[in-house]
Amino acid sequence: MLNPLQKQRYGEDGYLVLPGFKAAREIDALRRRATQIVDAFDPGVGSGVFSTHSQGADAWFLGSAEAVRCFFEEEAFAADGRLRQPKALSINKIGHALHELDAVFAAFSHGPAWAELAADLGLAETQVWQSMFIFKQPGIGGEVRWHQDATFLHSEPVSVVGFWIALEDATVDNGCLWVAPGGHRGPLRQRFVRDGDTVRLVTLDDTPWPAPASARPLEVAAGTLVCLHGLLPHYSAPNRSPQSRHAYSLHAIDGRSRWSHDNWLRRSDVPRGFVSDPD
Repeated sequence: MLNPLQKQRYGEDGYLVLPGFKAAREIDALRRRATQIVDAFDPGVGSGVFSTHSQGADAWFLGSAEAVRCFFEEEAFAADGRLRQPKALSINKIGHALHELDAVFAAFSHGPAWAELAADLGLAETQVWQSMFIFKQPGIGGEVRWHQDATFLHSEPVSVVGFWIALEDATVDNGCLWVAPGGHRGPLRQRFVRDGDTVRLVTLDDTPWPAPASARPLEVAAGTLVCLHGLLPHYSAPNRSPQSRHAYSLHAIDGRSRWSHDNWLRRSDVPRGFVSDPD
């Protein structure tokens, strides 16, 4: 799938942008299904708030590794605890096993194109550990600060790759991704470590996050896939615009590396790769 120049760019920059990876009809099906999941979501059964400003995690989050669960935006609630806007405009994301447990998401997340791409990026024995539908809601879409995916999905050696697909046009105005080209050659700065039902962020290296001047915005059209090396620093700003920025992401590792036992994400089995039968 990837030509030599694309492989070279990924090796040098730590990311790769692939326009037109998914067709409009596939994107529309995924967004419709996400809407159905949110419509059926009953916060009274269980819910949580997703925030990168907090290091804590509750049972709703920790139990989502093998489930399909909705998480609210941090700014979704008023001081009295009520939603400021309709539920459909209050959800930050759905995670974290959509690619395995939902038929529409499974169909979107599997296939030869995925498998070939993963192999070209160095994943010889792909294991897909996590999936997320990210809403980046208009007006209240939360900031995601500088981070590295290997902080949260660690293996030894580091092998995680993020696959981020724009489901709507992503711009600076509505909170597109920003990356630090070449930053994957730096150290892993932090680990998100779990001990029982307690999680904490552990500093491994004091190297500063990239300066704002070195960050590059990735303004991409719907259907574009962005591949992210697990050590690449990246972030997205809050969405204060009237336009949402829907995206879908998958994270995979190479099964030849060892999944770290103290990752927050715990499963009862080893996940399959991209060409596995989703049923």
